[in-house]
Amino acid sequence: MPPPTVWRERLAALLGVSAYTSPSGGYGPDIGSDSVTSIRAALGGNLSPLPTTQLRWYLADLEEAQHAADAGDLSRVAQLLRAMRRDGMLSGLLGTLTGGVVGLTKKFYGDAAPVGALKAHNGSRSVFDDMCPPAELALLAGDGRMLGVGVAELLPVAGRDFPVLVRLDPQWLRYRWSENRWYYLSIAGPLPITPGDGRWVLHTPGGRQAPWQSGLWPACGRAFINKEHALLHRSNYSAKLANPARAATAPAGATETQRQGFLERVIAWGINTVFELPPGWDVKLIESNGRGFEVFQEEISSSDLEYMVAIAGQVVTTTGGTGFSNADVHQSIRADIIKDVAAALAYTVNTQILPAWTAARWGIDAIATGPAIEWDVAQPRDMQVEASSMVTVATAITSLSTALAPFSRAIDVDELTTRFGIPIAGDVDGDGTPDVATPEQAIVDVDSEPDDLGDEADAGASPEGALASVVQLRRVS
Repeated sequence: MPPPTVWRERLAALLGVSAYTSPSGGYGPDIGSDSVTSIRAALGGNLSPLPTTQLRWYLADLEEAQHAADAGDLSRVAQLLRAMRRDGMLSGLLGTLTGGVVGLTKKFYGDAAPVGALKAHNGSRSVFDDMCPPAELALLAGDGRMLGVGVAELLPVAGRDFPVLVRLDPQWLRYRWSENRWYYLSIAGPLPITPGDGRWVLHTPGGRQAPWQSGLWPACGRAFINKEHALLHRSNYSAKLANPARAATAPAGATETQRQGFLERVIAWGINTVFELPPGWDVKLIESNGRGFEVFQEEISSSDLEYMVAIAGQVVTTTGGTGFSNADVHQSIRADIIKDVAAALAYTVNTQILPAWTAARWGIDAIATGPAIEWDVAQPRDMQVEASSMVTVATAITSLSTALAPFSRAIDVDELTTRFGIPIAGDVDGDGTPDVATPEQAIVDVDSEPDDLGDEADAGASPEGALASVVQLRRVS
């Protein structure tokens, strides 16, 4: 087994991040060092400092956050995202997306032993869900969608041989351009982040280079600020017009004393007030018939529309148009967005969480054939169409085989199964022909002897090959 520093450098190279440390030991303490552990213990185990809260936001703050983010400081953006979650429309849309994706059916691939260890055995709980709680995964996916990057820690738990995923506040994320490296400003100082080292998880669906530039926060942030101001102005407008003006009309012959006394009674007008007026005297309410509130409501509706298009990719099912139904995530969020979020989250889990767990329990060599996960994002109607297609292909193969038999001809079954995507047990390369004896065998060939594909096919026996096989996952049916 290579030293930990070598292992981290290899993994960081595959993930496109830096694992450089100075000859003196690096620019910050390791997250698992005794100094960090002792400081955390004194503060109840917390790693993140107290959050900084800002309640009033302006467009100038958004511009400031954009400048700071491009310099590698994500504090202002993260504060804005936390404030944006106060908005019911945005919070609901984002929760539907992230919670819906995490709640989809999970599929595991790989060797039977680690896959069996991850799956649920009592119908509810499983090692995977205990290691990666759905709530933490949903928050991490939300950070990735809105900010473009999210960070989490795999925290060791006493009494069990697997950690628990804890999403961390992205307010303390820093990116140093000079090092091409991420840091986390913890209570123990800046900690260098090495994704996939068994403690750090860096979720970057926004891309490896400046992922914050691909997040939804600039568009949604502008909509949020405009909506907040419109809500305040609408409330102010409504408050001013909630109590209409009271007017008193005195006859031309009334004295100043009579008018002042009458005015005092009008000013004291309260609940169930009754006036007995002689001829020539009058009281009335002056109510506004203006429509100034409409401009504020239009601004609010425009902001909500921007939320819907940015997060859900559509507006029909959100606003309750034709075909409205919110029974599941497929009917609320556009299909390609669901696939993107699910694929990005699965990539992070498969490259930074499951390999570390597999190596800790079965050794580094087991990573090559270790478990991989994906969320089943297929819509029910698509699954029905796929099943019908398979039945049609099966009928066609049977009919063609019977029709060609008198002519001593046979159809190319491999070509048909490949063309129509029929899963074949043991078919690793997808050519329609079984490549391994059983589906439980390795995703890549890791036998001790070179095979007819050359020595490269046995690269899974080394840590480099193992990591490469995890990053380039192939499905074994």
